Amino acid sequence: MRDTRESRLLLVLLIAIAFALITVDIRGGEGSPVDGARQAAATVFGPVENGVAAAVDPVGNAIGAVRDSGNRHDRISTLEKENAALKAKLGSDDRTNSRVRQLDAMLKNAGAGQYGIKGAEVIAIGAAQGFSWTVTIDAGSDDGIRRDMTVLNGEGLVGRVTTVGPSTATVLLANDPDFTVGTRMEKTDELGFATGQGSRPLSVQFLNGKAKVKAGDRLVTFGSSKDKPFVPGVPVGEVVRVDPSGGALTRTVYVKPYVGFTKLDIVGVVVQAPRQDPRDTVLPKQPVKTKPKPTPTVTVTVQPNGDLVDGSGKVVGNINEKPGGGDAGDAAGNQQGDAQQPDNAADGQEQG
Repeated sequence: MRDTRESRLLLVLLIAIAFALITVDIRGGEGSPVDGARQAAATVFGPVENGVAAAVDPVGNAIGAVRDSGNRHDRISTLEKENAALKAKLGSDDRTNSRVRQLDAMLKNAGAGQYGIKGAEVIAIGAAQGFSWTVTIDAGSDDGIRRDMTVLNGEGLVGRVTTVGPSTATVLLANDPDFTVGTRMEKTDELGFATGQGSRPLSVQFLNGKAKVKAGDRLVTFGSSKDKPFVPGVPVGEVVRVDPSGGALTRTVYVKPYVGFTKLDIVGVVVQAPRQDPRDTVLPKQPVKTKPKPTPTVTVTVQPNGDLVDGSGKVVGNINEKPGGGDAGDAAGNQQGDAQQPDNAADGQEQG
């Protein structure tokens, strides 16, 4: 159709009629003059609309899923963050429980030895001042820490303070090759000097070359003059190997320290020495060794008649008895006894 003036007028007229019909239909509701036509159109085109709707529903759902995917991604991200936070909390709770146990053990040792201590946390580890094995703690001169103070934890001797700052201090660990401490053996009081060997057991040289030493023997610190750098009675470790003296004036043994130097966390600096030597009271209690009870033995002898007699002379059975036939055997025995009674009676009469 050509774009003429008549065609444009016709288009405007049709649009006006359409708006008029829509207005009449809306105002009339169910009583609208075009209601019948609308219902007829719905009957004809309804199935077509439903079919088209069914066809495009998956597409619509997909579009909705794409639209909601951002929200779901945000929710997953939130859940992942909450899960990570929960794991971190559980991890921190485990560490807190571990630190509580360490602190409790250290306080028990301090109480047993009557040591006045200042608690501290290991905040750094590494070589310092030319030493191989040192740690830094978060307590210093502001906390009363001084050079050459003993450092311990809930397991035993950790080391000694070498340098002190206002809020931190450096501790030389007992396993450092430049570390030496005087020791005393439990019970026998044999004296020696323990020297660190890094990750290997401590080397202890006893002053008595003929000292009787065996694996499992335990050592504590002997103590220093004026309790510096070492207070007495701090657990050092247990003997794991004894070298033969070979006639030497001294004897060398190897001691496994109680402290795990690669996992230090909570430590205590002894700021007040005990009034008297605690001796062996700080050492961990050893398990009580109980001798196994001997298994009781029962001696049974067989009599000529088949009776089984135990050590007390009690008859406990008969080898002629069949399993489960005790009642039958008793009955048979009773019958035999009854049968023998007349003979016995007859014998009695003849003797009379």
